[in-house]
Amino acid sequence: MQFQQLLYFVAVAETRHFTQAAEQVHVSQPSLSQQVRALEKELGAELFSRARGNIALTDAGEALLPLARRILADADTARIEVQELAQLRRGRIRLGATPSVCTGLLPDVLRAFHDRHPGIQLLLEEGGSHDLVRELARGALDLAIVVLPLPSPSPALTTVELLREDLVVVSSPDARKFGGKSVRVADLRRERLVMFRHGYDLRELTVAACRAEGFEPEFAVEGGEMDAVLGFVRAGLGVAVVPRMVAERAGRGLRMTPLARPTLHRTIALAHRSDVAPPRAARELQRMLLAPLGAP
Repeated sequence: MQFQQLLYFVAVAETRHFTQAAEQVHVSQPSLSQQVRALEKELGAELFSRARGNIALTDAGEALLPLARRILADADTARIEVQELAQLRRGRIRLGATPSVCTGLLPDVLRAFHDRHPGIQLLLEEGGSHDLVRELARGALDLAIVVLPLPSPSPALTTVELLREDLVVVSSPDARKFGGKSVRVADLRRERLVMFRHGYDLRELTVAACRAEGFEPEFAVEGGEMDAVLGFVRAGLGVAVVPRMVAERAGRGLRMTPLARPTLHRTIALAHRSDVAPPRAARELQRMLLAPLGAP
């Protein structure tokens, strides 16, 4: 089994078209087809169904695809690692983070990292913890900042706790009920919430807290990302539960009210694959993320 054969196989699997796949990997279509057939012969199974020009993965192809993607990602990581100069003058980091972390925690850290290592390219992917864990597992990310506990714990991942952050209620300034020193989760019973989309860690946490108090939350609007949720709250559509760090950075037009005991909080962690060490540049960013907490 050759590396190029896996590369051609993945290209066909993603495009479902031999000619387009050949253009994507810059090789002639006959050469690509020949290599794919050689791979099938070596494996002893057809990888594609080619009925009347329609290209579809067989069961064997479906089984091979995630493994091939991981092999290619690992090879790419190895290439980047070897090519990095000793003093981190160039390279790249593929970092995943939840949207609220991108808004609250990351800007200062990434600015400091960029100032210290301007030649390192930062590739950021936003998503929920579930999606980020999946991307880590298939080798598409070097590091990910996720919310614990993970939706589907994996022994193939290593996580290190970064911080525990309180959640607060944000409202428009004219929402009189939230002008005091604190508010309870139970006080949200008669409030309309501006709610994040499905898959957002904050959505699941907020809904679970309301149900623990014996009520189902009512949504004024749902389905937004962090910036949209804050904008809807500013417009007076409802209130939202967000991380304190996000609320403090949100600027004017929002009132922040702490939650009374028992407070709500979330645990932020840094995750990477256990079987492959992150590239050197990623390890340096990892060190900077952990440094404020006194870690080595």
